[in-house]
Amino acid sequence: MGALALLWVLAIATVSVLHVSSWVERHFATGIMPLEHGRWWTPLTAGLWAPNLVGYLVATVLIFLVVAPIERKIGPRRVALAALITQIAGAALGLGAAAIAKLVDESWGFRLHLGTAVGPTTWIFGVVLVASSQMGTLWRRRVRVGLFALLITLALFAGQLQDIIRLAAAVVGLAVGVWLVGKSERGEHITGTRREGRVLVALIVAATAIGPALAALSPHAVGPLAVLRDLFRGTPYSAAEVAEICQGAPDSLDCRRGELDLRLSGVGPTILSLMPSLFLLVLSDGLRRGRRFAWYASVAAQLVLLGLSIFNFTIRFVDELDSESSFYGFDPTTHYMTIAPFLTPLAVLIVLLVTRKFFDVRAPRATYVRLALALLTMTVGLAVVYIVGGLVARSGFKPEPTLGGLIEDFPDRMLPPVYLQWLNPEFLPESWFATLLYEWTGVVFWLSVTVLVMATFLAPAYGALTGATGRARELLRRSGGTALSWMTTWRGNNYWFAEDGDSFVAFRVIGGVALTTGDPVGPRDRLRANVVDFAEYAAGKGWTPCFYSVSDGVRQIAADLGWGAIQVAEETVLDLQAIAFTGKKFQDIRTALNKAKKSGVEAEWVTFHTAPLEISDQIVAISEEWVADKGMPEMGFTLGGLEEVDDPDVRCLIAVDADRHVHGVTSWLPVYSEGRIVGWTLDFMRRRAGDGFRPAMEFLIASAALKLAEEGADFVSLSGAPLAKVEQPEGGDGAVAQDSLTAALDRLLDVLGRTLEPVYGFRSLLAFKSKFQPRYEPMFMAFPDPAALPSIGNAIGRAYLPEVSLGQGMKLMRTIIDR
Repeated sequence: MGALALLWVLAIATVSVLHVSSWVERHFATGIMPLEHGRWWTPLTAGLWAPNLVGYLVATVLIFLVVAPIERKIGPRRVALAALITQIAGAALGLGAAAIAKLVDESWGFRLHLGTAVGPTTWIFGVVLVASSQMGTLWRRRVRVGLFALLITLALFAGQLQDIIRLAAAVVGLAVGVWLVGKSERGEHITGTRREGRVLVALIVAATAIGPALAALSPHAVGPLAVLRDLFRGTPYSAAEVAEICQGAPDSLDCRRGELDLRLSGVGPTILSLMPSLFLLVLSDGLRRGRRFAWYASVAAQLVLLGLSIFNFTIRFVDELDSESSFYGFDPTTHYMTIAPFLTPLAVLIVLLVTRKFFDVRAPRATYVRLALALLTMTVGLAVVYIVGGLVARSGFKPEPTLGGLIEDFPDRMLPPVYLQWLNPEFLPESWFATLLYEWTGVVFWLSVTVLVMATFLAPAYGALTGATGRARELLRRSGGTALSWMTTWRGNNYWFAEDGDSFVAFRVIGGVALTTGDPVGPRDRLRANVVDFAEYAAGKGWTPCFYSVSDGVRQIAADLGWGAIQVAEETVLDLQAIAFTGKKFQDIRTALNKAKKSGVEAEWVTFHTAPLEISDQIVAISEEWVADKGMPEMGFTLGGLEEVDDPDVRCLIAVDADRHVHGVTSWLPVYSEGRIVGWTLDFMRRRAGDGFRPAMEFLIASAALKLAEEGADFVSLSGAPLAKVEQPEGGDGAVAQDSLTAALDRLLDVLGRTLEPVYGFRSLLAFKSKFQPRYEPMFMAFPDPAALPSIGNAIGRAYLPEVSLGQGMKLMRTIIDR
């Protein structure tokens, strides 16, 4: 707070609140020329003033909301040292970069050489990057990617000296952070979930969308990518003056300059020029949600921008007529200035293509049919309004347009003015009504497109085939299933529906194996028929059917068919008829409940889909830290993550204290029978590390059991732990007769379970669940041909870990060896 007080005191004392005074700028602003004149103290003093009132207000907000929490975490001395180092070293590094910039772009470098910079945001962002070294994985990654995307965008588009120094200070903060505050207790893990990957890609796309908007809004933008700054230059011609100039010399430079000025002047054209950036921001929100449509639209947008850059380059340097492009104004330019905008869409396009696998969420099937119809209706309506209105007000144009001319001109009204640089207008507006039609029709079009597309991202999406998934959900609610049946609605599953329409099997095809998710869903008296019919369906497609994580009922049917079977997991079930957690065997559970009461920690039901941001964001942070601690991607298939939690039908029980600090979270999947919920299945389990409430999981599971018992549920399933089971004595009730190949695979799975235990801890999880004295239900894998077991094993591995790269595989092996 001392820095904030000093900032305002100096501003008032030097009369620099509204705008930095010339005296302060001359003696305390930093820059290349001040250093050349011996003002060596300016790299430090430049951080003590802001350029104007807006700068002071922004700095005040940042100090209160960002620096103050960091000060509480790392201490005032470290904050002061971080601010001092990043301010001085950042200014020095930034001035060095400004000197080098002249070699790349003489015009930009000259402006930087003459420029001066003041602003506390230099050391503020430096402090944030220093503090990021001690942040948890989620926020460390987000802060670094988000800030650097923003700062690089400002440097390349706005390009002022202060933007360069601010970016340099962030680089310094990143470099010295570990030395000043140390590493996070969670280490420097970089592994993230698909959800977090989407957020990071969305940040990059959003930053590249904001950059051109900043340049367009700032007439002082001088960065190498700030080509939009030249769109606002020119003399204020009237439509009549332009018509007179062009009548005498239609191909002259003055004619083109005047036409361009008329197209770009006014509020409507300015807003229309910014609409593509707004649309890209909406697409970035769709990318954050994982929408495939947003990915396709973003790729298309970057290809259009790339094509326009290439087209402009061709016209400027290759066209045999050697005609000038108005895109960069009318001053002499270089190949570099024309090629520069080519790089941004190319880089974003590469990022989108590399991360394509993240974006597999599709809206309900009819969503884009409705979108297409709405867009068509809106476009036709605007066309009618523009053409009819133009005919009514044709005397307000110069020259007067014909019906054919208005029809031909309508598509041009949909384009931002910058993209009309190569076209000569047939007519220009003079009256207010003609100007309204001419300039605002495109704005209405883009706003409508933006709103309609945004609405598609808000439509709920479940599974890869949302139409089939919706049908499966309805059947599941009506017929019921096993404790794992809700997992059949997860993304990645395909569906086979029985001929009577009352049953289905969820499966995924991997390496020629049709791997099911649990039992067939439907009436239990149809179980055998469904197993046989699906097996025949899979065989007809050339696939090997494999029923995975199925009940003993399916195993017995498979045995009658001559199939083999292996136990692959152990389901743990708590019957709730008389649950109380009394007696010595529940001592750990009662201890957790008592500690929670003393610590002010309570269990609270929420749904992630509608939870307040302060809660949902903590849940995301806890999950990302857990994934990062593993150093490997989250497993899928029968193990849910945040995507599966983000479902209105899934309930979350969170451990939260009086300060709304979330210490742990569990998610519960509904179990239906004959149209009603009879139980709930535990899926997602995450506990806050470090300062979190340690027995959070015991507390949450016990609390869920007690609360659900009060609601009338019959049981809760603590789900199954893959590759873990309760040891059975030889010839015991759980033993299954096996041939030699099946027995060999069983032993291999046992070895694999022991090998992966240090990383994923399935056996430890099963031992943890034993604290609740559950009833054990074995879960099996049934298959028709033992010769297909190698393919089945490969399919199971790829189902659980579909995105493990070669590098991650090597890391997994090192982790296993080290632990």
